[in-house]
Amino acid sequence: MDGFLLLLWVMRLVFLALLYLVLARVMRSLLRDLRAAAREPTTSLGRLIVLESPSGEPATGLSFDLDAITTLGRDVNNAIVVEDPFASSEHAVLTFRGRSWYVEDTSSTNGTYLNGRRIEDVAAMGYGDEMSIGQVRLRLERARTT
Repeated sequence: MDGFLLLLWVMRLVFLALLYLVLARVMRSLLRDLRAAAREPTTSLGRLIVLESPSGEPATGLSFDLDAITTLGRDVNNAIVVEDPFASSEHAVLTFRGRSWYVEDTSSTNGTYLNGRRIEDVAAMGYGDEMSIGQVRLRLERARTT
């Protein structure tokens, strides 16, 4: 074997070793980030507290952590299921846009009420405001700090 072929094989092996070293470092970094993310508590944007629920579902005093888009209604596919005969299957949607909460009535039969007033389309909602879906009353509060 001549010197050039030997040098070519050595360079190939060194390149391959460096490539595997880079891949191993990337994988180690990704795993470290994933483990750190798994340890961090999830932060919620806010929460809804059930103030009154004559039918018992959801139970009075129950707290729901909210996502950026949270659906409410009688259907089990909603984020918050409201078992009330006056609630529609897809009754309302809470959305967090920028720094504010908005509640939208999704053409429900009996309407959605914010602080005692019926909303027609989209209404801004602040912390401490109360919304009613049928006979169920809920209050928007800040997320719990851990």
